[in-house]
Amino acid sequence: MEPKFQVQLKIQKPVAEVFEAVVNPKKLSGYFVQQASAPLVEGTTVKWSFMEVPGEFDVIVRQVIKDERIVFEWPADDSYNTRVVMVFKPIDPRNTMVQISESGWKADDKGIEASYGNAGGWMHMMMCLKAYLEHGINLRAGGAF
Repeated sequence: MEPKFQVQLKIQKPVAEVFEAVVNPKKLSGYFVQQASAPLVEGTTVKWSFMEVPGEFDVIVRQVIKDERIVFEWPADDSYNTRVVMVFKPIDPRNTMVQISESGWKADDKGIEASYGNAGGWMHMMMCLKAYLEHGINLRAGGAF
């Protein structure tokens, strides 16, 4: 069994606004990361840091199709990366479906456990994105221990 998943959530904003909130480091740090070193641009490596986790994570941006798709790789652990695919689908002019899938973990206990953790993490990210765009609030503020 290959550990992989897909989560999705409807965001009540136009696709261009939702996409921009993910690629723009200033917006991304308003609801998800503590800091992003640069925008998500195809062919670049961006560093993300999180309040809850020490250190920085290299995000290797493989593909960016404006308002449609972002593909990147990032570390599963020190020995290999997983692949994240974000798809942005306009439902109508004011609503967007965001789908996030991640794959590439080793098919062992550690890989399966990590995939479950990241599935919850990406769903949390989308809930925070929804709150940020629809209501202007940062659900992660004050949430770190």
